[in-house]
This record gives sequence, structure tokens and C-alpha cells, in this order.
Amino acid sequence: MSGLNKVMIIGNLGADPEMRYTADGTAMTSFRVAASRNYTGSDGERREETEWFAVIAWRKLAELCSQYLHKGSKIYVEGRLKTRSWDTPEGERKYRTEVVAENVLFMDRAPGGSSDQDQGESDLPPEEIPFE
Repeated sequence: MSGLNKVMIIGNLGADPEMRYTADGTAMTSFRVAASRNYTGSDGERREETEWFAVIAWRKLAELCSQYLHKGSKIYVEGRLKTRSWDTPEGERKYRTEVVAENVLFMDRAPGGSSDQDQGESDLPPEEIPFE
């Protein structure tokens, strides 16, 4: 039986997306999403907790995200977790876990009152493309 690696996030972009191209010309867009939850602490006080997620979109989905998203955009991201590692010039091993987006829904209201529900599906990227 195979495993399951699935992530679903609804949140807001913390900054404008950054679009780049790999050496072979593949489009890649990265952005950070803040997802908050409200809860009541044991002392009865209302609290908010925010978690930040690094998201990577590839190919056509990357182009759509770069074109339509901006800081503060509300989105739904569905994808999988991917942890990559690299060595710094000082020889230190670094790790980063990211959400590889497979589907993105733009949840902001579009000008003119209609809901902008554009979505895209990505082709999965080659696994070992360094982009940091």
C-alpha cells in the first residue's frame, strides 16, 4: 500500500510571488502563505496563531500564480510536502520543507463582483532542481 502526502491550506500571501526559470526554461513561482487559527486559551483569552508555509508552483500554474496573485491575496493551495537539502559554502547542511502546489484556487473577489475561481494543475517538477 502506498502512502499519502497531501496538504490543504487556506490563507493569505505574505508578499508578492517570485517567479524564476530553471536552466531548461521551466517556470517556477514561490510564495509564502500565512494560515491563522483562533482559539480560546486555558485562561479564557481569545488568541490567534499563525503558521507560515513556503509554496512552490511549477509550469503553467507558476505563470498563473505570478500573474494573478499579490501580497494579501486569499488562496486555497492543495499539494504535497517536499523537503530538500543543500550545503552552504561553510559546509553546513540546511533543510527546507515546502508545499509543492498541485492546485491553487484564487479566493479574492475579482473586480466587477464575480468570484475569481481560476485554478491550475501543475506537472510535477524534476525532483532535484536547486533554486535557492
